[in-house]
Amino acid sequence: MDKLGHEAIERCKDVIVARFGDSTIGADGRVDRKLLGALVFGKPEELAALEAIVHPEVNRLTDEWIAQQAALKTAGWCCVINAALLHKSSAFRRLDALILVKAPLLTRLLRAHKRDQLPWATLVRRFRSQATFMSQYLASNADIYEVNNGAYFASRYARASLERRLDIVFSFIQRHC
Repeated sequence: MDKLGHEAIERCKDVIVARFGDSTIGADGRVDRKLLGALVFGKPEELAALEAIVHPEVNRLTDEWIAQQAALKTAGWCCVINAALLHKSSAFRRLDALILVKAPLLTRLLRAHKRDQLPWATLVRRFRSQATFMSQYLASNADIYEVNNGAYFASRYARASLERRLDIVFSFIQRHC
């Protein structure tokens, strides 16, 4: 869903600029998500304004994508969605199964720091704001499967191990959906 979210942001660029200003546009003419994130993060009203602009388009794109996958449906078909904000998606209530890939807090912080190059304090605030997701996932009607991905280093072994665990969960889900 990250890719669909990025597409939605670009489709909503004019509304985002009208609400948050020209400073949200990068040198390449696209919305600079890091600059936009800095404007809204830690500011509930600003974040809600951005979500009100972008989420309807993300939901529309997600529903379209799911319909396209369903049209290709064959026996044993499963549709897999990878989303950090899945509980805010229009697809959330339709899930049969939910796979939570978990890792220790320190590992997640190190990964995020390496990936996003953000200050530690910003990352800690971001993680703290995401602490309530688990209760929302537990409130869903979907079967929940947990997979541990605690390895910090993205070695081939760690990735292969995670992929094997996910394959086991996917096989189980396909047999029981």
